[in-house]
Amino acid sequence: MRPPKRSIQLLTTWVRRQPPKVKAFLAVVAGMSALVLLRVIVNDHDNLFVAAEAVHAVGLFVLIYKLMKERTCAGLSLKTQELTAIFLAVRLYCSFVMEYDIHTLLDLTTFATTLWVIYMIRFKLKSSYMEDKDTFAIYYVVVPCAVLALLIHPTTSHHFVNRILWAFCVYLEAVSVLPQLRVMQNTKIVEPFTAHYVFALGVARFLSCAHWVLQVLDTRGHLLTALGLGLWPSMVLISEIVQTFILADFCYYYVKSVFGGQLVLRLPSGVV
Repeated sequence: MRPPKRSIQLLTTWVRRQPPKVKAFLAVVAGMSALVLLRVIVNDHDNLFVAAEAVHAVGLFVLIYKLMKERTCAGLSLKTQELTAIFLAVRLYCSFVMEYDIHTLLDLTTFATTLWVIYMIRFKLKSSYMEDKDTFAIYYVVVPCAVLALLIHPTTSHHFVNRILWAFCVYLEAVSVLPQLRVMQNTKIVEPFTAHYVFALGVARFLSCAHWVLQVLDTRGHLLTALGLGLWPSMVLISEIVQTFILADFCYYYVKSVFGGQLVLRLPSGVV
């Protein structure tokens, strides 16, 4: 009987040799299969959103271990952490004034941890920060997200400013990982703890996206109506899908590297 590890290596080699259209089709099939599986095995699909936040927290704990144990922040993007802190701060404000629940407590924990990571990179481990690789200008995403939030936001009964802030944090979360991907694109070599963290983000994004898609299916589209009128409900779904696919390519190479027994992830050109 052929060992599972060998079979996975053969499968990844075959996938890598396929043209881009075939790879895109396979990615869609894999995503839909995962959604069907989650729909069968998870009774309360709201738990997927909690799981997404928990996985994000696990990724941050991996960062904490890296910063405390190895005393280096090499390979990490300060700008991604700052964007994460911004959208979490806005989401916390919206949670407190609009709908306080268990997600508020989870976001508060994640926000505090993110601030600590920013402090460590900026002050304690500044000498190892690869500033020359962290070249993504955050206003490239903050400004478009703010403009988009002004144009497309919830039509609920909440205060106008709160509705705009709610939309802003949804859009910003979808693209907050782009600076981290730019760092990895510039270095081409990703050390284990950074790879684990980014992979955790990818899993968290997928679970969050699965939560929204399955909720829409379960309510037969009524959830979209509950979110408001106009383009906003569609933009929520699009934002979830975008942030999932942004990390999909990296997650593929991460899994391939793990099954190949490689501790350091080497990314081909054009991956991120």
